[in-house]
Amino acid sequence: MIKITDFQGRRVHMIGIGGSSMSGLAEILLREGYIVCGSDNANSHAVERLRNMGITVHVGHAAENVHGADVIIYSAAIQPDNAERKEGARLGIPEMERSTLLGQLMQGHKNALCVSGAHGKTTASSMLAQVLLDCNMDPTVHIGGRLDALGGGSRIGGKDYFVAEACEFHGSFLEMAPTLAIILNIDADHLDYYRDIDHIEEAFGDFLRLLPDDGCALGWGEDERIMRLFSKLHCRYVTFGLTDKNDYYPENLTYNDTGCPRYDMMLKGEKIARVELSVAGEFNVLNSLSAFAAAHLSGAKGEDIAAALKNFKGVHRRFEFTGLIDGVKMYHDYGHNPTEMKAALNVAKMQKPNRLWAVMQPHTYSRVKSLFDDYLTCTAVADFTLVTDIFAAREKDPGDIHASMVVEGMLKNGINATLTPTFDDTEQYLRDHWQEGDLVLTMGCGNINLLNEQMQLHGDTEK
Repeated sequence: MIKITDFQGRRVHMIGIGGSSMSGLAEILLREGYIVCGSDNANSHAVERLRNMGITVHVGHAAENVHGADVIIYSAAIQPDNAERKEGARLGIPEMERSTLLGQLMQGHKNALCVSGAHGKTTASSMLAQVLLDCNMDPTVHIGGRLDALGGGSRIGGKDYFVAEACEFHGSFLEMAPTLAIILNIDADHLDYYRDIDHIEEAFGDFLRLLPDDGCALGWGEDERIMRLFSKLHCRYVTFGLTDKNDYYPENLTYNDTGCPRYDMMLKGEKIARVELSVAGEFNVLNSLSAFAAAHLSGAKGEDIAAALKNFKGVHRRFEFTGLIDGVKMYHDYGHNPTEMKAALNVAKMQKPNRLWAVMQPHTYSRVKSLFDDYLTCTAVADFTLVTDIFAAREKDPGDIHASMVVEGMLKNGINATLTPTFDDTEQYLRDHWQEGDLVLTMGCGNINLLNEQMQLHGDTEK
């Protein structure tokens, strides 16, 4: 296996450099003295940010982009038939998958805190990163989103703590080297790679087996699959959850008028801090419990952790307020499967809008097919649902699934759904039908966030 350290000071070409993880890794490599360049299939804020750092980024994949590279980094979504990977193979340029790079960068740190799970990874890892940062523990960080406290998605700190988002997509988290393995939940997703939910559970078991004998697992104690895996562990495990059956749990849990939780953090019957969050929703109670427990296990003091959690204002593209247009509040959320969309809409409902609009961009044909029935009811709490065309991402259209089928199924389930294929269609429909006091939540991990930007731009010029 090649080692990235063998290429320090040399040219690293990153295919898909604009991705949330890849762009953060590019920043780390640049700061560590590598010459970084790359390509992506479209311009984006991440691409522009990298260019402003002096990194050359090509838009579009072409064989000549890899000429002169000493090593190629690619994400799991980049297939071997990609033009740049094919040219790299022809030229004999060594290549490394993204997760392997992350695992190697993690090595040499005393504590590697790896946050995994089907839902909530970015928020929970961001909470943990901000806590360790605010507690002056100088963490090195790599997460899959942009956190204002970091000025991005990555940070080079000391060698004591490395906080990483560990994704199960294509088994990527099996390249990690955790000393504290955090599992938020286990649910069905990425079924284009995994056989079924049991296969996913097996992968999380393999992830836990990466822990050393003196390592520790931290997991949601109310998830049966997690607890089944914990029962087989060779090392210590700790649980968090909503009941006192867990090691870490909340008491006196309440929510303010906008759905932000407040609770007493308990550890085995003893109160260790009063927590007040600035982000809303029950799922953020669980995210904060995991971050609190991980930081506490790492040596941070309870009151300091609570203060840092109160300072946490969220991650970009996670129930992010993007602007007010015609008296309508616009939000965006990265949620891209039915469970995440349902959770985000429940938070939106807590804002007590006049009417709630769900705007869904289904993500990948395989996900829509494998979770089809769940898509048909996940927006039930909304008054209106708009569905755009499916975002293909890494996939080719198989021809047997279409967004219109989602809308048809929603209508049969009593959802007030409408197909608005393009962003222009969606914008026009919203402007024709919304009312002052409404709330619009766009959802998806494709490029649906650009609809918010498009509408904000048009809103500013039309007022």
